[in-house]
Amino acid sequence: MKQTIDIFTLTSALHDEKAVNAVTQAFLESIGIDYELKGNDYSDYGKGDLSLIYVRTGGTEGLFKQLLPELQAKSSRPFYLLTSGKSNSLAASMEILSYLRQHGIAGEIIHGSTAYIAQRIRLLTTIEQACRRLQGARLGIVGEPSDWLISSHADKQIVAERLGIELVDIPMQTLIDKLENGEAPASVMAGAERIYEALKEVVMTYRLSGFTIRCFDLLTAVKNTGCLALAKLNAEGYVAGCEGDVPAMLSMMIVRSLLDISGFQANPSTIDPEKGEMLFAHCTIPLDMVERYEYDTHFESGIGVGIRGFMKEGPVTIFKMAGNLSRAFVAEGMLVRNQAKPDLCRTQQVIELSDKSQTDYFMKNPIGNHHIIMPGYQRDLITGLLNSLGLEA
Repeated sequence: MKQTIDIFTLTSALHDEKAVNAVTQAFLESIGIDYELKGNDYSDYGKGDLSLIYVRTGGTEGLFKQLLPELQAKSSRPFYLLTSGKSNSLAASMEILSYLRQHGIAGEIIHGSTAYIAQRIRLLTTIEQACRRLQGARLGIVGEPSDWLISSHADKQIVAERLGIELVDIPMQTLIDKLENGEAPASVMAGAERIYEALKEVVMTYRLSGFTIRCFDLLTAVKNTGCLALAKLNAEGYVAGCEGDVPAMLSMMIVRSLLDISGFQANPSTIDPEKGEMLFAHCTIPLDMVERYEYDTHFESGIGVGIRGFMKEGPVTIFKMAGNLSRAFVAEGMLVRNQAKPDLCRTQQVIELSDKSQTDYFMKNPIGNHHIIMPGYQRDLITGLLNSLGLEA
């Protein structure tokens, strides 16, 4: 996705404008990114994906202080102070950032080699784009969290204030009524497809970016499962979570907004602390995450349609955010093998953590049982996004 980077300047009147402009051009060209130089006209501040304030000289601290109320009215995002270090610009940036911190305002100085600056700007731009996608999103809770998820709830007000996401309660009966209308499905697979169609209709009706569903209720109500529906809807770009687990859904939404990929909601089945090896399993996985898949029954009930998916082996990241947004867990590792044992949920992944000491988290201070697995090493992006939102990771 194309990124729009706006660079605004902050310059002391004591410095020669012509000389400063020459340094500016050379410095920005050396970074090698696409940007639009806005100069000292801050009328568009906050409108691009990333707004950078290029502190070009020292003596600009008072200018920034005067500008601050106007900038805060335009954007609630952190202040990113770009500096080359010339003409005492780094010292001025530090004074500005110190002032921001004293007043509880987030910010960061972007300074270093041109390669580091370019990498940091690209990462921050991706993070800012993700924050924009989160704003105004609507996520449905179809039925309440499953009875056994005693810690997997969320604080709706905090989620709205910190993430900009609206959580929408949708009675489970709304879906059941759709499924009970009309003729009974001719086969188990036809019933699973009907659940997919009904859930897609709920998504459209409530204008949702995603949802989590109390899916075990389907076992008794219609003698089928939502596993196929969730696998397909995730692959279509929606967030579709299991068991009414709201924190897991929010974590999946973070992954979707940041990386535009699906996440695999699964729970640990075994842990080997000495090897740092874990087995994760669940009965559904987004179809766009796997190289191949096959159908089976749902593990616990032995009925309906379950998905056994085989994801490409290689780097992965494990992520979970608390429902009250107080903390999060992020770990990188390697998917070393997929397996298909009959006594587990159908999709099974063996992951070796890069830092085996992180197994302590799962046994001493976990955030619920479900965690989100995604391909690739994504720790920097996820922690960067969480930090930009003022969340601990």
